[in-house]
Amino acid sequence: MFLLLKTAFALSAGLMMTRIFKLSGFKFPDVTAFLIAGVLVGPYVLGSMHIGFSSSEELAEVGILSNIALGFIAFDIGSEFRMSMLKTMGKSALFIGIFQAVSATVLVDIALISLSKYLGDNILPVPVAITLGAIASATAPAATLMVVRQFKAKGPVTDLLLPIVALDDAAGLIIFAVSIGVAQAMNGGILNLTSIIINPLTEIICSFILGTIMGAILTQLEKLFFSNTNRLSMTISFVLMTIALSSTEFYVENVRIGFSSLLVCMTLGTVFCNFSEYSADIMHRSERWSAPLYAIFFVLSGARLELSVFKYGDVMLIGIVYIVVRCMGKYFGASISSTIMKCNENVRKYLGITLFPQAGVALGMVLSAQSLGSEMGSMIRNIILFSVLIYELAGPLMTRTALMKAGEIEPKLPEQEHRKRFIS
Repeated sequence: MFLLLKTAFALSAGLMMTRIFKLSGFKFPDVTAFLIAGVLVGPYVLGSMHIGFSSSEELAEVGILSNIALGFIAFDIGSEFRMSMLKTMGKSALFIGIFQAVSATVLVDIALISLSKYLGDNILPVPVAITLGAIASATAPAATLMVVRQFKAKGPVTDLLLPIVALDDAAGLIIFAVSIGVAQAMNGGILNLTSIIINPLTEIICSFILGTIMGAILTQLEKLFFSNTNRLSMTISFVLMTIALSSTEFYVENVRIGFSSLLVCMTLGTVFCNFSEYSADIMHRSERWSAPLYAIFFVLSGARLELSVFKYGDVMLIGIVYIVVRCMGKYFGASISSTIMKCNENVRKYLGITLFPQAGVALGMVLSAQSLGSEMGSMIRNIILFSVLIYELAGPLMTRTALMKAGEIEPKLPEQEHRKRFIS
């Protein structure tokens, strides 16, 4: 009962923090407020007074909520891959989306592995560096799309940005699946073809197959109902069922047959939204009830931040290097690939800046990274949570500025000038 009360208190704290941000004039996204609220209700602040979560064990007991929310986040990402969008986005968006994601991963890998050699493997293990490199590929679609919709941005940069944001996380999930396989193999001391290539490749293929099967079954079952309320309930049950099935694994000879819940749920969403005639209405309805689930996901992620780690300069150094080098990878990756595809000057100059925000999917990858062990998982979690706070504070503002400089957001007129024009 006490855990339920603490979870309710954490959710309320997150929602109140969004109001405090708005009333104080800060134009930050809600995810930032949720993360900060999570830090406050975590073990190092209110939790130490037994008001919030007082220990990591308590947070682990409510961890299933994070896993469920992660599945629905991936399901929503999959819904962005409609065939109508895929036909119109062209080769440019596909090439740029993949190129910039890989560029961010490669640059962060090089920088952090080099830093590992300098600091020592006991401070920054190579498996941690490789995992952070994979997480660097992910972008926060919610923060980016929020800016585009809020300011009604229109133009070449925006036209490419929208499909690239959807593709980015799909490419990032695949990169992460391969990289975490390599990191796990290095951490376990077993480096062979099976552990580095076959196991990750098998996981990706099996995830797509399971997601496709579940999506096809869901599409057919939806036809049996005449109420969209019942169809929504069926969709929710299938997402939960898919999350549960994707947590299973077994071995055939030396090959591990496992699934990525992110990829499985993303594929489920893609199949459902492309083949179900009811998907548009159901996805619209799901946004109303899933919002609290997403909120608690970010609040719990913030609560897991171990503030004691940040008193060590080495961890801060790793976080700063990660943030700076990832931004370089996103910016130059987008600039180089858009130049190759002969995009206009504004796309080459400003597209990369709009890809800086990072949040939900990256935090979901952090959960999967716990398989590397508690010590490595804790380091990865704290570095990513630190970077997400920085990205979410600065990222949306930088996206808005970039789109304004590209001429795709019209500057708002002062109120008096606006009234004069309206009267005249």
